[in-house]
Amino acid sequence: MRRIPDSERRDRLATRHYLAGSAPSLVDAVAGVVGLHASDPSTVYLSARARVRDLASRGLETALYDDRTLVRLWGMRKTLFVTTHYLAAIAHAASPDEFGAAERRRLAALLIDQGKTDDADAWLAGVADAVLEVLEERGQATANELRDEIPEMRETLTFGDGKSWGGTIGVSTRVLFLLAADGAIMRGRPLGSWVSSQYRWVPTAAWLGEALPAMDRDAARTDLVRRWLERYGPGTTVDLKWWTGWTVRDTRAALASAKAVEVELADGPGWVLPGDLEPAEDSKEWVALLPGLDSTVMGWKERSWYLGHHAPILFDRNGNAGPTVWWNGRVVGGWAQSEDGEIAFRLLDPVSREATRMIETEAHRLESWLDAVRVTPRFRTPLEQELAS
Repeated sequence: MRRIPDSERRDRLATRHYLAGSAPSLVDAVAGVVGLHASDPSTVYLSARARVRDLASRGLETALYDDRTLVRLWGMRKTLFVTTHYLAAIAHAASPDEFGAAERRRLAALLIDQGKTDDADAWLAGVADAVLEVLEERGQATANELRDEIPEMRETLTFGDGKSWGGTIGVSTRVLFLLAADGAIMRGRPLGSWVSSQYRWVPTAAWLGEALPAMDRDAARTDLVRRWLERYGPGTTVDLKWWTGWTVRDTRAALASAKAVEVELADGPGWVLPGDLEPAEDSKEWVALLPGLDSTVMGWKERSWYLGHHAPILFDRNGNAGPTVWWNGRVVGGWAQSEDGEIAFRLLDPVSREATRMIETEAHRLESWLDAVRVTPRFRTPLEQELAS
């Protein structure tokens, strides 16, 4: 059995995730990580900037909202991603059957328990039809605009009574999620700047020129596993299960269908694609300042081979990564933007003087690129908050 040491896994990151040099194009950069995390709007732009040299924010906006070569949709783990059209169809088809079904059941139970309706399925179907009708008529609409036109969308529900995690949710938020999970609608151009998360909603068929193509679920899962192994391999079954949100059984079935080859990693067995057993080429020294939730740092469940023991200070309590400083395939620190726009970083591991100089240069480049834009990660981590203040 081929043994792949951690050092070789880190060498693979340099070229496969386009972190040691520029991606040939923006689409290549996105496909290179099988999609950019998009839960935080700023992550998409900062992740793309780290991989495409001289990328202007306008270039990404054009790809997303004018040319629409890239799309934003719910994907793996019920997480928002920006990816290509074809990968979007694969991710949608490969999602667990219960992706939207569990949310629908929870919402239906709340509607009935709180006296909103006696027939939650019919009520939700009627509201969904009303939303689609408004969007077809207007072309696009924000959640607020939909609430203005559809009374049911103004309803609110409480959850977790007496619990620390309890609160109130708007029906509109959940209905839009269900429609997006079904592939019926997508997020269009946001209100405001590229860091805004107030999106206009549009029918998928109108936005893309056609509906997401129907794909066989098992074939889509096999394709998705191959793409993940191509860009993230070697990885473990635990890594892939976490990344996809599938069950262990479904993960193992997809690995078998993809004819994944078992290899030995420092912490146990892992998987690569057939033919991907050759040693990785040594890369030149490289540094990268990646944003919170970047696809590379969030690409595996088992992260010690690149993260070391830094998770408590660089991740929040829910497992969301903050901004990270990378050197030669390892996370060696974190960074943040202060109120005056300065990029501050702290090294958590010793690096060479030359590496420190390269990190300082990259921090200045990022500061210049952001210019007047101020970015606060949606999920704040201990080190980021300390550096930002």
